[in-house]
Amino acid sequence: MSFPHVQVPLPLFGGSGNYASALFLAAAKANVLDKVESEILDVVEASHRSSLFSQFVKDLSVPREIRVKAVNEIFSEAHFTDVTKNFLAVLADNGRLRYIERIAKRFIDLTMAHKGEVKVIVTTVIPLPEQEEKELKQTLQEMLGSGKTVIVEQKIDPTILGGLVIEFGQKVFDMSIKTRAKQMEKFLREPLNF
Repeated sequence: MSFPHVQVPLPLFGGSGNYASALFLAAAKANVLDKVESEILDVVEASHRSSLFSQFVKDLSVPREIRVKAVNEIFSEAHFTDVTKNFLAVLADNGRLRYIERIAKRFIDLTMAHKGEVKVIVTTVIPLPEQEEKELKQTLQEMLGSGKTVIVEQKIDPTILGGLVIEFGQKVFDMSIKTRAKQMEKFLREPLNF
């Protein structure tokens, strides 16, 4: 089953954006988006787990034919879809395997947009209690509308001192004590006009 009129849900730019868009279109047309997403994340995880694989991914001194042959053998054994295998072979052939993590992140941006999911990064000093996270998620859901699904990712950063920073898309809501303190300091340094 194929989808002749598949479109990329977000415009992505740069080399990694172009590769991610091409992978998205190929996976969507072959109706294997979820499988390809899982496989690409497996490749990234393997590059973190195995120093040998990580070195292979980054080493451009390995001749092109050997890189492509190795990729085909490794991922055929792993029973990856043809879409993922062919994509990784293209990356190996073009010396772009070392960018797999960056490409994977952009690809996930596309699959999330396709599913109507919005990743919201919430930075706090300590983990949000479950009830507060639930209320924040509900508020964000209301802000984004019913056609979207909010996926909250919590980050811990003691340097913000308190409050929280919320990021999604190109928007940042900085309600941290650190930022408020900087704003107050700036205000106090300005000359008073009576």
